[in-house]
Amino acid sequence: MELIEWLRSALRPLDEGFAEPSNLAEIADLLPPPEHLVPAAVLVPLLAEEGESPELVLIRRTEGLPTHAGQFAFPGGRMEPCDPDPVATAMREAREELGWAPERLEPLGLLDTLLTITAFKVLPVVARIGGGFEPVPDPHEVAEVFRVPLDFFLDPTQLRIERIEHRGRVRRILAYHYQGRRIWGATALILADLARRLGGEPR
Repeated sequence: MELIEWLRSALRPLDEGFAEPSNLAEIADLLPPPEHLVPAAVLVPLLAEEGESPELVLIRRTEGLPTHAGQFAFPGGRMEPCDPDPVATAMREAREELGWAPERLEPLGLLDTLLTITAFKVLPVVARIGGGFEPVPDPHEVAEVFRVPLDFFLDPTQLRIERIEHRGRVRRILAYHYQGRRIWGATALILADLARRLGGEPR
Protein backbone atom coordinates (compact mmCIF):
# COMPACT_ATOMS: atom_id res chain seq x y z
CA MET A 1 0.00 0.00 0.00
CA GLU A 2 1.30 3.46 -0.92
CA LEU A 3 2.08 5.76 2.02
CA ILE A 4 -0.70 8.30 1.48
CA GLU A 5 -3.33 5.60 1.03
CA TRP A 6 -2.00 3.89 4.14
CA LEU A 7 -2.39 7.10 6.11
CA ARG A 8 -5.90 7.79 4.86
CA SER A 9 -7.00 4.28 5.82
CA ALA A 10 -5.61 4.71 9.34
CA LEU A 11 -7.02 8.16 10.11
CA ARG A 12 -10.52 9.29 10.98
CA PRO A 13 -12.45 10.81 8.04
CA LEU A 14 -12.13 14.55 7.63
CA ASP A 15 -15.87 15.17 8.01
CA GLU A 16 -16.10 13.52 11.46
CA GLY A 17 -14.90 16.62 13.30
CA PHE A 18 -14.51 16.65 17.07
CA ALA A 19 -15.03 13.39 18.94
CA GLU A 20 -15.02 12.35 22.59
CA PRO A 21 -11.61 13.46 23.92
CA SER A 22 -9.23 10.55 24.41
CA ASN A 23 -7.41 12.03 27.42
CA LEU A 24 -10.36 13.32 29.45
CA ALA A 25 -9.93 10.90 32.36
CA GLU A 26 -6.30 11.89 32.86
CA ILE A 27 -6.90 15.65 33.26
CA ALA A 28 -10.60 15.97 34.11
CA ASP A 29 -9.81 17.53 37.49
CA LEU A 30 -7.79 20.31 35.80
CA LEU A 31 -10.46 21.44 33.36
CA PRO A 32 -13.19 24.09 33.47
CA PRO A 33 -16.81 23.11 32.71
CA PRO A 34 -17.22 21.74 29.15
CA GLU A 35 -18.95 24.90 27.94
CA HIS A 36 -15.77 26.86 28.69
CA LEU A 37 -13.47 24.67 26.58
CA VAL A 38 -12.14 26.50 23.50
CA PRO A 39 -12.36 24.60 20.18
CA ALA A 40 -9.02 24.53 18.37
CA ALA A 41 -7.19 22.61 15.68
CA VAL A 42 -3.59 21.85 14.78
CA LEU A 43 -2.05 20.78 11.51
CA VAL A 44 0.19 17.68 11.58
CA PRO A 45 2.26 18.36 8.43
CA LEU A 46 3.74 15.42 6.53
CA LEU A 47 6.55 16.01 4.05
CA ALA A 48 6.54 13.01 1.70
CA GLU A 49 8.62 13.72 -1.39
CA GLU A 50 8.93 10.93 -3.94
CA GLY A 51 12.00 8.81 -3.30
CA GLU A 52 12.66 10.31 0.15
CA SER A 53 11.79 9.10 3.64
CA PRO A 54 8.65 10.84 5.00
CA GLU A 55 9.11 13.45 7.71
CA LEU A 56 6.85 15.33 10.10
CA VAL A 57 7.27 19.08 10.53
CA LEU A 58 7.16 20.56 14.03
CA ILE A 59 7.75 24.01 15.44
CA ARG A 60 9.06 25.56 18.64
CA ARG A 61 6.82 28.34 19.87
CA THR A 62 8.30 31.67 20.88
CA GLU A 63 8.79 32.42 24.56
CA GLY A 64 6.47 35.43 24.63
CA LEU A 65 3.20 33.67 23.81
CA PRO A 66 0.44 33.65 26.46
CA THR A 67 -0.01 29.85 26.30
CA HIS A 68 2.36 26.99 25.42
CA ALA A 69 5.31 29.38 25.17
CA GLY A 70 8.59 27.73 24.17
CA GLN A 71 7.00 24.33 23.64
CA PHE A 72 7.53 22.01 20.70
CA ALA A 73 4.24 21.74 18.88
CA PHE A 74 2.36 21.70 15.59
CA PRO A 75 1.02 24.87 13.95
CA GLY A 76 -2.48 25.58 15.21
CA GLY A 77 -4.80 27.64 17.33
CA ARG A 78 -8.37 28.39 18.30
CA MET A 79 -11.27 28.27 15.86
CA GLU A 80 -12.34 31.68 14.61
CA PRO A 81 -15.79 32.74 13.31
CA CYS A 82 -14.35 32.79 9.78
CA ASP A 83 -13.53 29.07 9.95
CA PRO A 84 -16.29 26.81 8.59
CA ASP A 85 -14.81 23.75 10.33
CA PRO A 86 -11.72 22.61 12.28
CA VAL A 87 -9.93 21.53 9.11
CA ALA A 88 -10.18 25.13 7.87
CA THR A 89 -8.80 26.29 11.23
CA ALA A 90 -5.74 24.05 10.89
CA MET A 91 -5.14 25.22 7.31
CA ARG A 92 -5.49 28.90 8.27
CA GLU A 93 -3.10 28.54 11.19
CA ALA A 94 -0.53 26.82 8.96
CA ARG A 95 -0.69 29.79 6.62
CA GLU A 96 -0.43 32.35 9.43
CA GLU A 97 2.40 30.60 11.28
CA LEU A 98 4.40 29.01 8.45
CA GLY A 99 3.29 30.81 5.30
CA TRP A 100 1.88 27.72 3.59
CA ALA A 101 -0.94 28.52 1.17
CA PRO A 102 -3.97 26.18 1.43
CA GLU A 103 -3.37 24.81 -2.08
CA ARG A 104 -0.03 23.40 -0.89
CA LEU A 105 -1.76 21.27 1.75
CA GLU A 106 -3.67 18.04 1.18
CA PRO A 107 -5.67 17.09 4.30
CA LEU A 108 -5.63 13.32 4.77
CA GLY A 109 -7.62 12.66 7.94
CA LEU A 110 -8.09 13.30 11.64
CA LEU A 111 -6.56 11.99 14.86
CA ASP A 112 -8.16 11.77 18.30
CA THR A 113 -9.60 14.90 19.88
CA LEU A 114 -7.49 16.01 22.86
CA LEU A 115 -7.95 18.37 25.79
CA THR A 116 -5.24 20.60 27.22
CA ILE A 117 -4.92 21.94 30.76
CA THR A 118 -5.07 25.41 29.17
CA ALA A 119 -8.74 24.61 28.36
CA PHE A 120 -8.45 23.94 24.62
CA LYS A 121 -10.33 21.13 22.85
CA VAL A 122 -7.93 20.26 20.05
CA LEU A 123 -8.54 18.41 16.79
CA PRO A 124 -5.34 17.29 14.98
CA VAL A 125 -5.56 17.31 11.16
CA VAL A 126 -2.91 15.31 9.28
CA ALA A 127 -2.02 16.89 5.93
CA ARG A 128 0.55 16.30 3.22
CA ILE A 129 2.72 19.26 2.18
CA GLY A 130 3.11 19.67 -1.56
CA GLY A 131 5.52 21.76 -3.59
CA GLY A 132 8.55 21.45 -1.32
CA PHE A 133 9.21 22.45 2.28
CA GLU A 134 10.03 26.20 2.29
CA PRO A 135 8.28 27.51 5.41
CA VAL A 136 8.16 31.25 6.09
CA PRO A 137 7.66 31.28 9.86
CA ASP A 138 5.99 34.16 11.67
CA PRO A 139 8.73 35.32 14.10
CA HIS A 140 6.15 36.46 16.64
CA GLU A 141 4.83 32.91 17.04
CA VAL A 142 7.45 30.49 15.73
CA ALA A 143 11.02 30.37 17.04
CA GLU A 144 12.12 27.27 15.11
CA VAL A 145 10.88 24.91 12.39
CA PHE A 146 12.34 21.42 12.23
CA ARG A 147 11.71 18.04 10.66
CA VAL A 148 11.68 14.59 12.25
CA PRO A 149 11.61 11.31 10.30
CA LEU A 150 8.23 9.61 10.57
CA ASP A 151 10.06 6.36 11.34
CA PHE A 152 11.37 7.91 14.59
CA PHE A 153 7.83 8.12 15.97
CA LEU A 154 6.89 4.69 14.63
CA ASP A 155 9.66 3.16 16.76
CA PRO A 156 7.95 2.27 20.07
CA THR A 157 11.26 2.45 21.95
CA GLN A 158 11.34 6.23 21.39
CA LEU A 159 8.16 6.87 23.39
CA ARG A 160 8.78 7.52 27.07
CA ILE A 161 6.30 7.52 29.91
CA GLU A 162 7.23 10.19 32.44
CA ARG A 163 5.57 11.24 35.66
CA ILE A 164 5.23 14.68 37.13
CA GLU A 165 3.51 15.99 40.24
CA HIS A 166 0.90 18.62 39.44
CA ARG A 167 -1.91 19.98 41.59
CA GLY A 168 -1.67 17.39 44.29
CA ARG A 169 -1.18 14.17 42.37
CA VAL A 170 1.34 12.34 40.23
CA ARG A 171 0.37 12.45 36.57
CA ARG A 172 1.47 10.31 33.66
CA ILE A 173 2.70 12.13 30.56
CA LEU A 174 4.20 10.96 27.28
CA ALA A 175 7.40 12.36 25.81
CA TYR A 176 9.77 11.93 22.90
CA HIS A 177 13.38 13.11 23.02
CA TYR A 178 14.82 14.04 19.63
CA GLN A 179 18.20 15.73 19.16
CA GLY A 180 18.02 17.51 22.50
CA ARG A 181 14.35 18.46 22.14
CA ARG A 182 11.78 17.21 24.63
CA ILE A 183 8.47 16.83 22.81
CA TRP A 184 5.79 16.21 25.42
CA GLY A 185 2.25 17.01 26.48
CA ALA A 186 -0.49 17.25 23.86
CA THR A 187 2.04 17.09 21.00
CA ALA A 188 3.41 13.77 22.25
CA LEU A 189 -0.14 12.44 22.61
CA ILE A 190 -0.85 13.40 19.00
CA LEU A 191 2.31 11.68 17.80
CA ALA A 192 1.62 8.56 19.85
CA ASP A 193 -1.91 8.38 18.42
CA LEU A 194 -0.53 8.62 14.88
CA ALA A 195 2.04 5.90 15.60
CA ARG A 196 -0.63 3.67 17.15
CA ARG A 197 -2.88 4.05 14.12
CA LEU A 198 -0.12 3.29 11.65
CA GLY A 199 1.31 0.48 13.72
CA GLY A 200 3.49 -1.04 11.05
CA GLU A 201 4.97 -0.64 7.60
CA PRO A 202 3.00 0.34 4.49
CA ARG A 203 2.62 -2.56 2.07
